[in-house]
Amino acid sequence: MKTPPVAERLTRRASFSFRLRLGVKRLIDIVAASLLILLFLPVFAIVSLTIVVASGRPIFYRQTRIGLRGKPFVMVKFRTMTIGADRDLDSIRHRNSRSGPLFKMSNDPRVTGVGRVLRKLSIDELPQLFNVLVGTMSLVGPRPALPEEVESFPAALRARESMPQGLTGLWQLEGRMDADFDKYSQLDLRYVEHWSLRLDLWILMKTPFVVIRQALNRNALDSGALFPGDSDTQSATDFEVDAADFTSTASQLEPAE
Repeated sequence: MKTPPVAERLTRRASFSFRLRLGVKRLIDIVAASLLILLFLPVFAIVSLTIVVASGRPIFYRQTRIGLRGKPFVMVKFRTMTIGADRDLDSIRHRNSRSGPLFKMSNDPRVTGVGRVLRKLSIDELPQLFNVLVGTMSLVGPRPALPEEVESFPAALRARESMPQGLTGLWQLEGRMDADFDKYSQLDLRYVEHWSLRLDLWILMKTPFVVIRQALNRNALDSGALFPGDSDTQSATDFEVDAADFTSTASQLEPAE
């Protein structure tokens, strides 16, 4: 299905029905994030202590990302790389295995031993539940990109900013092992085009199974972060799901205006 022009899509998202459904999405985010934070409090305590013992402080890594309507915000995650890893990025940038502005490198030497385990289990992403709680992110949506990545995006891809940026999304489910930036763009725009509350629920139900399958993969330990663009600098890998499964689902979930 042909993607509508950016202006047309943004105009459609100004409708009352869309804003109402977006309000419900926000309510779900608040309730779910609050419950998950309470559930994972023991995990936060154990991981924090482990990071301090293994590699010192800081425990968290903060990074500026681009959110809804192009507004910058600070995304938080557990630190999985050595201190000062940002400064070493230029020395390994030539080993990027992904096309386009997103960076991915398997066996990144900057990742700590504890960090590899946290990434394998996606535990390093848990602090982003606080981003969801305060409203700078949503549980589901396009993954928030770095400012320098956004500067390289084609104009049409900026339509991804018409939706709240998410903790998980279509790219995490279907983009596994695909180094093509065009695929990344297509999935983000497809999510924006077909968004509905049912599609969000579908993605949320799929995500745990994909995380578990990835964690059980012996090679996952050295494959980098499970979310695109989500290392302590920009390292990334992503998820895999049956493309036919999404195609058949998305065709049924396009929101009615």
